[in-house]
Amino acid sequence: MIERYTRPEMGAIWTEENKYQKWLDVELAVCEAWTKAGEIPSQALKRIKEKAGFSIKRIEEIEKVVKHDVIAFLTSVAENVGKDSRFIHLGLTSYDVVDTALSLLIKEALEKIRKDLAPLKKALKDEALRHKKTVLVGRTHGVHAEPITFGVKLLVWYEEIKRQLLRLENALEVISYGRISGSVGTYIHLNPKIELHALKRLGLKPARVSTQVLQRDRHAEVLSMLALLASSLDKFAVEIRHLQRTEVLEVEEPFTKGQKGSSSMPHKMNPVRTERISGLARIVRSNLQAALENISLWHERDISHSSAERIIIPDSFILTDFILAETADIIKNWKVNADRMKENVDLTRGLIFSQSVLLALTKKGISREQAFLIVQKNSLKAWKERLDFKQLMQSDKETSKILTKEEINSCFSLQPYLEKIDYIFDRVFGDES
Repeated sequence: MIERYTRPEMGAIWTEENKYQKWLDVELAVCEAWTKAGEIPSQALKRIKEKAGFSIKRIEEIEKVVKHDVIAFLTSVAENVGKDSRFIHLGLTSYDVVDTALSLLIKEALEKIRKDLAPLKKALKDEALRHKKTVLVGRTHGVHAEPITFGVKLLVWYEEIKRQLLRLENALEVISYGRISGSVGTYIHLNPKIELHALKRLGLKPARVSTQVLQRDRHAEVLSMLALLASSLDKFAVEIRHLQRTEVLEVEEPFTKGQKGSSSMPHKMNPVRTERISGLARIVRSNLQAALENISLWHERDISHSSAERIIIPDSFILTDFILAETADIIKNWKVNADRMKENVDLTRGLIFSQSVLLALTKKGISREQAFLIVQKNSLKAWKERLDFKQLMQSDKETSKILTKEEINSCFSLQPYLEKIDYIFDRVFGDES
């Protein structure tokens, strides 16, 4: 079922064809290094490069017999190369190839994620600027708090994506390493110069020390970055889902021509895409747990990590890439109901301005405790009896002794809530060219 969520470019990275090609790239880079060291004749290297290839069908046939994928791969390559194949895999163990190639695959996939983050980042910036002064009610615990703007809400998301990009750069650095150091990392049948030359050719750096494998904290850090990104996308999706509830209806994900929301209720326009994002993000997060478990291997290595990685690494990249594109498309094409936002600001009949009244009273010299009791008494009355909070405060005898009618009225203005919006936006965008 994962194919359903696979975008073509990311899917192509995790094909068997690309995996074996990366294995071959590593083998050829090592052959080049041996040739430079004088161990492989230059003419033999030339013939190897001309003939080297593989057949996935043939690899599968051989693996059924030998039960070892790297041997099956090398046998398929050897059938194409001929007698010069004796120079291929010289001094190597399987994971010199597999782990180094996996780093190349992960790098390629991370660079694709970085590329696909750009449209989301742009969409968030565009929408934040568009709704910079679009007022809506802020909510804490799901309950109306004080007015904010929709632009500020999106600015929070934008800044979070910038942090995810920093994490991605760190993940790229951590995984940009290979190892070509033999069966237990001691170069017993290799010269470290072979590793240096081959890895430089591949665009990787040598791990300063390794066992038979690159240590799995590197891979866990990559999956942690993907899980964090997926969790941010889940967070955005959950907010959109809440804002699309019938009782709120401030934002709606795109509902395209011909789309149907329910098999039984024709009126339904459900937030199915954002719900899908939340569901798939759970899988990406759960895959991180397996990656963390993979860090603990026996001695210089065991193979318990391998079977899990064949699932969790491709699937995490494929799912994250899919929900990343979904999120960007939803934000670019959603419906923002500014009028409904204004209606919801007025929904509690002025209660969201209670702190303004509280502070106005304390500025006149009464204690905060006394001011709180005055405002809370009238707030609860307004809420329970569905009355206008401003009118209650104007008619309250204690308040009238302290504040004029004009001073009370000024507490119920939206303007003060917009005064520092420019400052917040400048702080976020001010350091960007």
